[in-house]
Amino acid sequence: MPNIDRRGLLVGAAATPVIAAATQEPASAQPPPGRDPSAAAPTADQQRRMQWWHDAKFGMFIHFGLYAAHGRHEWAMENEAIPVAEYQNFTAGYNPGPGSARGWARLAKAAGMKYMVLTSKHHEGFCNWDTKLTNYNAVNYGPKRDVIREFVEAGRAEGLRVGFYYSLMDWHHPDGARCQDDPAARRRFVDYTHGLIRELMSNYGKIDILWYDVSWPLEAQGWESEKMNQMVFALQPDIIVNNRNRLAGDFSTPEQTIRAEAGGRAWESCMTLNDSWGYQKADDNWKDPRTVIRNLITCARDGGNYLLNIGPQPDGGIPPESGRILTAVGEWMKRNGETIYAADICQPHTSAYANFTRKGSTLFMHVFFWPGTDVSISGLKQKILSAKILKTGAVLTVSQDGFRTHITGLPATAPDSPVTTIAIECDGVPEQDTLNVREHKPRMGVGI
Repeated sequence: MPNIDRRGLLVGAAATPVIAAATQEPASAQPPPGRDPSAAAPTADQQRRMQWWHDAKFGMFIHFGLYAAHGRHEWAMENEAIPVAEYQNFTAGYNPGPGSARGWARLAKAAGMKYMVLTSKHHEGFCNWDTKLTNYNAVNYGPKRDVIREFVEAGRAEGLRVGFYYSLMDWHHPDGARCQDDPAARRRFVDYTHGLIRELMSNYGKIDILWYDVSWPLEAQGWESEKMNQMVFALQPDIIVNNRNRLAGDFSTPEQTIRAEAGGRAWESCMTLNDSWGYQKADDNWKDPRTVIRNLITCARDGGNYLLNIGPQPDGGIPPESGRILTAVGEWMKRNGETIYAADICQPHTSAYANFTRKGSTLFMHVFFWPGTDVSISGLKQKILSAKILKTGAVLTVSQDGFRTHITGLPATAPDSPVTTIAIECDGVPEQDTLNVREHKPRMGVGI
């Protein structure tokens, strides 16, 4: 057992948010935040810092820590009430092989993702880097290497942006719970927290994202979050920060659901591939590639990003199903990525078998349930100049009667899988008005 003198275990309950395209409700990092009260239009500085992020649309979340060695969900320390001394023994099984991070980065790139965010410290309190503030870290225990440094170098080698997840909540630190009513404990724990974040922002070159999580048990004032963010931006002027240290930050973080923000507020939907963030060997409730692609399309349509998680095995290997799913998504992105990256917010959204994205006046109709030789769009207000199947370039026939846009000449079977995209050139920014169809489309007699 590692000789570690810090102890702490909070008592609390994990939340169970609704899962998009999944059937169970696992414990999450915290209740999905509601709409941010500061849903204001972005500032000029935010627009500058976030342009690459808005264009990217698709990123990889990586939850990797001692919980991988346990293999029973990243919340197991609390959900199973595992004593700290017992939990520390998982350091013996936490052994990512050399090159593991390169494998993550290669998969992210192959999947069409443009950035990666790795857990630097999850709620368990174990630090994945060479911190000087505690010996409970990956250089002293487990791999005996700086996992964060390997991650940063791997991401950069593949041309990806890199970010750090950091849990404010800490189940291991002795002041992690008592800081809520002990001023001296709060002072020690906040200084410790700011010190860890300072190391992360100082020792690894340019960092693109800081992804805070779970602010229990303090509010923004207790965490000194304003001071925290000021330090972060002083060290990393181009970084993007989220809203989970009790400040608005640069973007909101709906979890396990897709929910657009109002007023131009940036947002990113984070989601698991199965029902677990960290490696859980028995969790086989995987989203299939079509579900992942449909979620990505919805995020791009509504102006958001999609941060999709993998939970590596304790040896750093990627679970085979994660690799299979993301490889299939990447093949689709090779053919259709132009419809996702840098997409504009798209108002048309109503169809029983398709979804939409757009760039300028080009509407992309993503057909996920192939209906056969024709498709229709209700209430499209613009004139269609041309339509084609994106994968094959086959030109399609279009007719419009003021209510229905009818596209014919399609093959009986879908020409692309798992989603076929039709590129539709309009004479203006596409808009859909299905209420007009309901109210004004000609009706006939009471009978036939």
